[in-house]
This record gives sequence, C-alpha cells and structure tokens, in this order.
Amino acid sequence: MTTHEVQVATAAERDAVAAILTLAFSGDPASRWTWPEPRTFIDAFPHFATAFGGAAFDKGTALRVGSAGAALWLPPGTEPDEAALDALFERTADIGTAVDGPKLAKQMAGYHPKEPHWFLPLLGVDPAHQNQGVGSALLRYVTDRCDRDGTLAYLDSSNPRNIPLYQRHGFEILGRAQSGSSPVITPMLRRPRKRS
Repeated sequence: MTTHEVQVATAAERDAVAAILTLAFSGDPASRWTWPEPRTFIDAFPHFATAFGGAAFDKGTALRVGSAGAALWLPPGTEPDEAALDALFERTADIGTAVDGPKLAKQMAGYHPKEPHWFLPLLGVDPAHQNQGVGSALLRYVTDRCDRDGTLAYLDSSNPRNIPLYQRHGFEILGRAQSGSSPVITPMLRRPRKRS
C-alpha cells in the first residue's frame, strides 16, 4: 500500500489547491447541476472552493497530497462564507437551479450538527490519481484527530460514488437532501472512535 504524505497547504498554494479541486469536481453531479456549461464551471468553481472552504487556509487545515488531491477541512466554530456563496450562485449558477438550489441548501442545513464538529466542505482527487488511497489519507489526517479529541466530523456527499469511501472511514448516512431537478446530496456524520 502506497503511503501518501499529507501536507498543510499554505495561502500561497490556494490556486494550486483550487485547480486540483476543480479537476476533481468536474464530473460531480451537484457541481455540474449548478454549472452545466463547462466554461462557467471552470470559471466559477475556484471561487466556490474559496467561499465554501477557503477559511481552512487561515486555520491551517487546508490539506494536499502533492498535486494529486486536496481537502479543505473547517475546524469547530469555523463556517463557510455564506454571503460570498450566495453572491456567487446568484451571479453564475444555471437559471434552472434558482428555485431548487435554495430549497436544497435549506434541507442540507437541517442535517448539519449543532454540536462542535469538523466540517469537510471539499475533498477532491485529480482523476489521474483516483483509487490510489489519496482520499483516504486526506480523511485520516483529520478523523484521527477527531478520535483523539472526541470530536464529531460532518460532510455532505454530492457524489454517490464517494459514499463507500466515507463509510469506510466511519461516516454514517443521516438521510438525503433533494429538491426538484437537483441531484441527491447525502449528509454524513462521523462519531469519534474510541482509541485502544
């Protein structure tokens, strides 16, 4: 089994991380529902990544495995930039999402834990490096810390193909969020595991 070194990504690496995530999410059902036109997706997604998980750079919890994969983890008490997200969606999202997008977001918010928790807005692996353990390394980096600290972790899976990966790392399905033409989003919670 290959060992993947997880490194903390610096603010200077923000564009490189955004490029990895843009490649990784180019086939993601929710992302492409929001931005079905390729050029719009390529232009909008880096701004989405910054608004959704960019606070991880300030907290030292933006992670990368070389240029193969990246994750933006938000520690307890850290939130996405909702105002920037709303402005971005209003400016760039496909008109077809105008009604169902806000309804979907409201459903997703209903699953978000109220207790202190780590939130994973984005984890992505360049398609050229998928199925090689990169995603697992990016998950373990924080889930091991959650186990040590006794802290919850939460994510919304926007791609059903990724659910088994998250389940292998202890995340459990809480339900499903879906509105009109939107893809299904799967909220998932991980309770800390007892260390032996």
